Amino acid sequence: MKQPANKARTVLFASLIGTTIEFFDFYIYATAAVLVFPKLFFPAADPAAATLQSFATFAIAFFARPVGSALFGHFGDRIGRKATLVAALLTMGISTIVIGLLPTYASIGTLAPLLLALCRFGQGLGLGGEWGGAVLLATENAPPGKRAWYGMFPQLGAPIGFLLSGGTFLILTQTLTDAQFFGWGWRIPFLASALLVAVGLYVRLKIHETPDFQAVLDKGERVKVPFLTVFKDHGRALLLGTLMATSTFVLFYLLTVFALSWGTTGLHYSRTQFLLLQLGAVVFFGLLIPPSAVIADRFGRRAAMIGVTVAIMVFGLTFGALFVADNLVKAGLFLVIGLSLMGLTYGPLGTLLAELFPPAVRYTGSSLTFNLAGILGASLAPYIATSLAKDYGIEYVGYYLTGAALLSLIALMLTKGTSTQTAAKVGTTAA
Repeated sequence: MKQPANKARTVLFASLIGTTIEFFDFYIYATAAVLVFPKLFFPAADPAAATLQSFATFAIAFFARPVGSALFGHFGDRIGRKATLVAALLTMGISTIVIGLLPTYASIGTLAPLLLALCRFGQGLGLGGEWGGAVLLATENAPPGKRAWYGMFPQLGAPIGFLLSGGTFLILTQTLTDAQFFGWGWRIPFLASALLVAVGLYVRLKIHETPDFQAVLDKGERVKVPFLTVFKDHGRALLLGTLMATSTFVLFYLLTVFALSWGTTGLHYSRTQFLLLQLGAVVFFGLLIPPSAVIADRFGRRAAMIGVTVAIMVFGLTFGALFVADNLVKAGLFLVIGLSLMGLTYGPLGTLLAELFPPAVRYTGSSLTFNLAGILGASLAPYIATSLAKDYGIEYVGYYLTGAALLSLIALMLTKGTSTQTAAKVGTTAA
């Protein structure tokens, strides 16, 4: 069935705005998990214990994400990318807004952290369906030879969302007293998410179905239960893709959530100082995503990922020397190098994972791969890193990252690479 072609500008903006919103929502929770929730939702005599409890709710979303992948992936592969993306955005947005309305522990006791955990589950559910659909919206509309370039636009939503969330919290901490910030100011980012969701919905409702999925419909190639088909027929791709993406998740959440927590508690930098350092470093994250896509289109996704994964292994060995107290220059350099590597690994990742699966199960397969990697690489990363830093020293957090990168490197070496020619074909597999 012939349908109107999507305009490149509309497709790229729709994929970018959605992931920007989703990651903004996700990151404001991550920031609040460090700065706000330990005091308001998890009161404890030991501040470190409250922080660890807060990190436990942070992890819930990563376990919800594969559920979201299976749920939204099913409809994305059965009904279509467009409708599923709208539903995922609404799920994430509503969960985030409700967090901004929750009463605290002082008002309703233990029910407060339980409701917070439920909303966090909703965030994970929505993001589990959002990321894969946004990547497919971009890559399945891409012209030959530009899949990685198109696929990097939804990836740009991560640094943009982080800048928006970190910038919002920085402004609030600078303009409000502590009493105002902890009394009501922390709620503003969560409630402001409603405006971004409205923009995202408007843009996404204007797009048409992707050519790849339309071809699946026209040829009658839809499968009854995409989730089961992925595990039955594409288990190797699922496993290797999950391991390939693991170090990307470990790297990011060590450089953001853990670094903010340890930098402001263990190393005693002020909240403002460290947020400014992180915001400056995240700019490098965003700036290096486009060149990483160019490299991936030119030399192949696998080759690009192998190179940066080796660099991440080396970076893990520098933690003890760079992430130190009383030295803003070293701490800033630590964040800049780490988040620059994040841009280089994150840019091609979406395209590489999407190309592991044929169009009929691509939404489910790529989403599950990405979000299973989130469980393995990110869900417990702040918790593990905090425990390692407290018990053994910061250099052991770096060894943890190096080990994760080694695991990803092995998976990449076992995965057949995609060339710029084969990646342009519909249904290309990389495993």
